[in-house]
Amino acid sequence: MSWPLVELGSIANFINGFAFKPAHWEEEGKPIIRIQNLTDSSKPFNYSSMEVPEKYHVIKGDLLVSWSATLDVFEWHREDALLNQHIFKVEPNFEKVNKDYLRYALRDAISAMLKFTRGSTMKHVNRGDFLGTKIPLPPLETQKQIAAVLEKADQLRKDCKQMEQELNSLAQSVFIEMFGDLRVKERYTKKVFFSEIFNISSKLVDPKLEQYEHMPHIGPEHIEKVTGRILPYKTAKEDGLISGKFHFKQGCVLFSKIRPNLKKVAIPNFDGLCSADMYPLEPVDGISTKEFIWGLILSLTFDEYLEVLASRANIPKINRKELALFDFYLPSFTDQKKYSIQLNKIQQQIDTNRELMNDISSNFNSLIQKAFTGELNLDYAKPNKM
Repeated sequence: MSWPLVELGSIANFINGFAFKPAHWEEEGKPIIRIQNLTDSSKPFNYSSMEVPEKYHVIKGDLLVSWSATLDVFEWHREDALLNQHIFKVEPNFEKVNKDYLRYALRDAISAMLKFTRGSTMKHVNRGDFLGTKIPLPPLETQKQIAAVLEKADQLRKDCKQMEQELNSLAQSVFIEMFGDLRVKERYTKKVFFSEIFNISSKLVDPKLEQYEHMPHIGPEHIEKVTGRILPYKTAKEDGLISGKFHFKQGCVLFSKIRPNLKKVAIPNFDGLCSADMYPLEPVDGISTKEFIWGLILSLTFDEYLEVLASRANIPKINRKELALFDFYLPSFTDQKKYSIQLNKIQQQIDTNRELMNDISSNFNSLIQKAFTGELNLDYAKPNKM
């Protein structure tokens, strides 16, 4: 079935946010929605009590499109707020378009919008090109049916994401349950310095040499914060490396020493090269496990140590001496291995959930494509049929 194509600007009003300046920021008032508040709910707000036109006010349920740096579509679900520049507030013409349908249509159109991006370091769309982007527009009742099908399928993705968050939280809580506060003499009596349970691989190698050029090159940007998931990377040759890098081996712990990436810790299952912004920590046989080192770095115990350091000086990184002098009560190697077993079981659940999420995402994208090309059978397109 073929539906007419209409320009976004003909079915909705797109209002760019107010150009708030630092001088407008206050301790009280309404929160100002910046792009970082859309992409990360933990980011703090700036506030303002100044009078701005009503069109810049955002309430629960409003559709927002970030059009600079991050190109994405969001639905606001928090307190009433004010809209900053580089974000569109979308006011649908409800006589022509269903809001939920428009939300999914905008997401589908993002890839088309990307070709209109401007700038090499800061992506943004041109307003005229954006409003001229065309989407298919079926009858209103069909729009509602399509949106309902996509919402059910999308909920499966959200459920998988929620499950991954809960499993990652479980991994952190297991460390506390098993070991407690390791800076306090409770369950364990042997006090050690951090440097006693690992060796730092500090051999710089030439990434241009044949034995290294096809190895993965890992930097802080390739490690997902807290979860330790290793993101897509390139080889040393593909990255065009010319300066020396650290050679790490499978089973080490990669720890980003640069603020604000201190929560980027990974256990690679391959040999590779890492940037100078990272420490490759190799466990000492019979003394420590890689999983224990990983959990300790992410623990509240280590967080408290970092806070003390930060109070002394605004350090941009954790140097070797500071890392080495972290002292704590060391759990027995037997207890560490028990923790490793528990952590690996949780990781297996995370991997299984991630595979399911990837399958659901793939099927959801297929539904999206069919929905906006008129190929979706609304009588049979149910999430459990995907």
